[in-house]
Parts: sequence; C-alpha cells; structure tokens
Amino acid sequence: MKIFQGYFLLVVAVAPFWIAKPIVAQDFLKGAKRVVFLGDSITYSGEYVAILEATVRLEFPDRKIEFINLGLPSETVSGLSEPGHAGGDFPRPDLHERLDRVLSQTKPDVVVACYGMNCGIYHPYSDERFDAFRQGIRKLHEKVIAAKSRLVLLTPPVFDPAPILEGTLPAGLIEYRQPFRDYNRVLDLYAAWLVAAQTEGWQGIDTHTPMNRFLAKQRFTDAKYTLAPDGVHLNSQGHWLIARELIRTLGRTRINADAETIEEGFAGISAIAPLIERIKRRQRLLSDAWLSTIGHKRPGMNQGLPFDQAAEQAQKLEFEIQQLVK
Repeated sequence: MKIFQGYFLLVVAVAPFWIAKPIVAQDFLKGAKRVVFLGDSITYSGEYVAILEATVRLEFPDRKIEFINLGLPSETVSGLSEPGHAGGDFPRPDLHERLDRVLSQTKPDVVVACYGMNCGIYHPYSDERFDAFRQGIRKLHEKVIAAKSRLVLLTPPVFDPAPILEGTLPAGLIEYRQPFRDYNRVLDLYAAWLVAAQTEGWQGIDTHTPMNRFLAKQRFTDAKYTLAPDGVHLNSQGHWLIARELIRTLGRTRINADAETIEEGFAGISAIAPLIERIKRRQRLLSDAWLSTIGHKRPGMNQGLPFDQAAEQAQKLEFEIQQLVK
C-alpha cells in the first residue's frame, strides 16, 4: 500500500506542471558548436538525431554544429537492472560508469540526454526505483555543469504494450522477467518529474506526452496502430515525434513542427529522405568510433573504426550531404 500511496502523492505533486499547456522551450542549440546525445538504444538508433541535424543544415547553414550520438543500448541513468536482463548475459550498463570519460573527451557545449525507458527496469512503480532515477539525473546534471556544459533532458518515449500484450505481466507479482503491462504509467510519472523539476537547472523537453496523445488519436481509428512494434523501440514515425519537439524550440523554420508525419513536416523540401539517410550513416561511423575510443561495458556493440579511418569515410559522406543540402 505504501508504494501506491507514494505513487498517488507524486502524481498529485507534479500534475499541475504535467497537464498545463506546454510552453515552447528556448532554443536549446543557442551558441552551441558541439552537441552530444546520450541515451539508450532509442538514441543509439540515431534517427531523431539525424532529422534534427538535417533541419539545422537546411534552415541554419551558418550554424556549424557538430552532432555526436553516444547513445548506448540497454543503458540506464538509474544504475538499475532487472533479473535476467539479456537472458542473464549481462546487467544493464550504467551511464555513470562512462560519463566522466564522455565529457572529458568530447568537451560538449550541450548534452542532450534521453533516459527513463530502461530506468524503471520495466517493473511497476516503486519509490526506490523512482528515487534511483531522480538521483541519477541529478548526478548527470552536476557532472555536465562541472564540465561547463548545458544539459537538456528529453522525457522518455512511450512504452506500448499492445503489440506485445501476451509477453507482458500484470501488477502484483514478486518478480518481473517480462515487462509490466502498465509500465507506460510509470513513464508518465518519470516524464512529468523531468519537466517539473527543470527548475533545478536543466532544460526539459517533453516528448512523452505528445506521443501519448498521438498514439491515442491513431488508436481511435486503428486499434492495431503502434509507434513501437516491440513495445519499446520506435519506428520512423516515433522518431519524427521526438525530433519535432526539438525542432519546435529552434524558432520559425520551413519545417512544420506541428506536422504529424515527417513527409508533411518537410513538405516542399526535395531529397529529404536521402539527406537524412546519409546524415544517419555519417553519424553512425563517427558514433561507433567514439564509443569504442571512450569505452563502455555493453557487450555486443559494433567495433568502431580507428578515428582516422572513420573520419575519412565520414568526409566522403559529408561531401554528398553538402550537395544534397544545396
């Protein structure tokens, strides 16, 4: 009962911030020359980062910003891991094991972090797990500030149990080796706190709530619609919903950040698909090189090329990207 009472009180505490009409955040890229993205497999996949970079290249050609995607699959900021994660092969990696190396080696002006999906380890809500998440976020903020950088926190995407319903578990169990069916309610709380607590000094950008609304709208006419076919990892539509909340902060552009699809968002801009594809390929080359150089404890990752080789291949893609932008 204590856990559920805690959940209720926390929801009440953050509800005024959560349900209020969102205010468009300030330009999170202002003055930035190098931006590092941290997160789990959703960030590592790179699509929303590539969409954002394409937008900046098209709309703000005078901004010479380097985007470095250092998302790491399975990672948490809470330091927690569920029983039997990855079939018992390895526990979830903890961001804080590599954070000092990331900051000292990349020297970013801005750090954009998206955590939460893995941080509650797919269990029902508990005060202990929520506190581990909050403390992990605060520790991240302290380290970023100490590195003379700025922190932008994205709320976690949606968890969608519908496409994997038979593989989820109900409330009230002692152990969860499969996801809790109503885990998105836990993420609702994590997202609400991230935005409400930005008075502590970070910039919060809510992607979770717009995703919830979009998914509910689509389900009204298509019961099988999903943004995450496996419940967690977003499809291209889901990545657009993250990217557009970031684009929204940049001010007036030709890209329509109110559009529901990427095609509508970039309407009238030719060759957007090949542009994003090449940016994504370039980012992956350099990301894997950075990840291998910095080091981490996540088995099964691509071994990045030595930096000189990665940079040479990336330069070839850069030429193609510039031609497409023109």
